[in-house]
Amino acid sequence: MPTPLKTGEVLRSRYKIRRIIGHGGMGSIYLADDLRLEGRQCALKEVEHDRTLPGEVVQQARDQFLREATVLARLDHPNLPKVSDFFSIGPRDYLVMDFVPGNDLRTLMMEARQRGEYLSETEVLSWANQIADALGYMHNQTPPILHRDIKPSNLKVTPSGLIKLVDFGLVKILASEEMTITILQGRGTALYTPLEQYGGDTGHTDRRSDIYAFGATLYHLLTNQPPLEARERFLHPENLTSPRQVNPEISMRTEKAILWAMNLHPDERPQDIEAFRQALIGNWIPPIRPSNKSQPPTLQMILSATRERILLLVAAALLVFSLILTLAR
Repeated sequence: MPTPLKTGEVLRSRYKIRRIIGHGGMGSIYLADDLRLEGRQCALKEVEHDRTLPGEVVQQARDQFLREATVLARLDHPNLPKVSDFFSIGPRDYLVMDFVPGNDLRTLMMEARQRGEYLSETEVLSWANQIADALGYMHNQTPPILHRDIKPSNLKVTPSGLIKLVDFGLVKILASEEMTITILQGRGTALYTPLEQYGGDTGHTDRRSDIYAFGATLYHLLTNQPPLEARERFLHPENLTSPRQVNPEISMRTEKAILWAMNLHPDERPQDIEAFRQALIGNWIPPIRPSNKSQPPTLQMILSATRERILLLVAAALLVFSLILTLAR
């Protein structure tokens, strides 16, 4: 792994390093101050290719990084951090993105687990709706763009409740002939990686690969348990525990949608992100809520709870009965 940059170091007379905020196999991610735009902070993703590779291979990889970073810089979506710059210094390449404040979903899930609780299904589905927006936008680009590393720690929720799909480290651009071209070498995180992605660049990945990882991420968020790896499921398919066996509060609809997305064969998954969204939430549009702020229950939320609904109906029946007795007198 490359030697990390030091606090206070300035790149290109513009980006002043504050601290490391993440690590990858090919470099670090830094929080930096933009000296040209006072008050703006950004995230710098560092990439240094394997020096043991032949020189021409490294150069091809670097050319490809810069070429496809241009594509990422054109993306503009509220649930994606904006890529504002990219450059090279010596053997290292850098991608400059908006810094996203807030916690990642893995942190929120672990905090809930420590409290002996599960994340609210309503909250998770609200996040899922935003994630689907981001993936739909990427998948509908020409050519389509795959993320290939969707997981709880790559999803951050801002203080206003907005979800951001971060870390473009394994993004792929799909060429017209449907072959994938890697921006940065990598295979994703095993817990959320579909079988077809285990082959690295020799495997065929498409939109359905992101859908698998999306489903596996929701499985983890709603159960506090990591999903079984695809390779293990291939050998022992009976070992996958259904989400409702872990968390009975999950609705059957959500469970069915997640298991559909997590099918091992791509043809047995939702064929696009919109089909998966409809399976999860249909025409319901979940609200975006500020994080770390408890919301008073709405009438719809009260009516959706079985016990409260029964009590409300009993109360209404008693009220009607008392009115009838009053009128009868």
